[in-house]
Amino acid sequence: MSKYRTSRTRLVAAAATTVLAALSLTACNDGAGAHDEGAAATTSTTPSSGAASSGADSTGSTGSTGSTGSTGSSGGKSTAGSTTAGSKPAASASKAPGSSARPVTCEGSNTKTVAAPLSRPVNHMLLTVTNTGSKTCFLYGYPSVQFTDAQSEPPVIEDSQPQAVVTLEPGQSGYAAVSLSATDGSSGSGRTVKSLAVYFYGRSMSGNAGAGAHPSLPAKGVYIDDSIKVTYWQQSMSDATNW
Repeated sequence: MSKYRTSRTRLVAAAATTVLAALSLTACNDGAGAHDEGAAATTSTTPSSGAASSGADSTGSTGSTGSTGSTGSSGGKSTAGSTTAGSKPAASASKAPGSSARPVTCEGSNTKTVAAPLSRPVNHMLLTVTNTGSKTCFLYGYPSVQFTDAQSEPPVIEDSQPQAVVTLEPGQSGYAAVSLSATDGSSGSGRTVKSLAVYFYGRSMSGNAGAGAHPSLPAKGVYIDDSIKVTYWQQSMSDATNW
């Protein structure tokens, strides 16, 4: 009897242990429990994901701002392009004016020549050449004058040579004087002439340059003789009439 009770007690204990083990296993395998843990895990990671997502959005916004900055940079390029575009015409205007402003030789086609007898000094005539062109021109040497039926041009007064070539900006004038005859009548071959041609030398002084000028003389003409001479071209009228 005592043995039976002991065996029964052991059997009950064993059964209880089995039940507890089964319950424990059931609890471990309970799908609801696993779901709750997953939910908890999800809940704990969601804010992190949200933060990351928010960070991505912030980055996106920053990227958008960066894009705006890029647009600004693009605007800078546009400005630079505009500056470059603006400088090109300045370079063309600077190059074109440079070539168009290059000085030329004064001659009949770009000047106007006037011949006027002077009361003082006596027996003198003043030649005034005005630059009527759009470019600066140079009056080289002295005028080559030819009166009616002249066989040669009058010689130049060497002492009248200026220190620099006479330069005429558009609208400016240069001057030369012609000593027509001796004041004491000592020279021969005197005669009255009624036409005059004025020719211009080039830089080399080896020949006439361009067209000549044909200024009018007084209706009664002017008296010349063998003593006729001319001065070099002068920058001022006073320098021309000193000889």
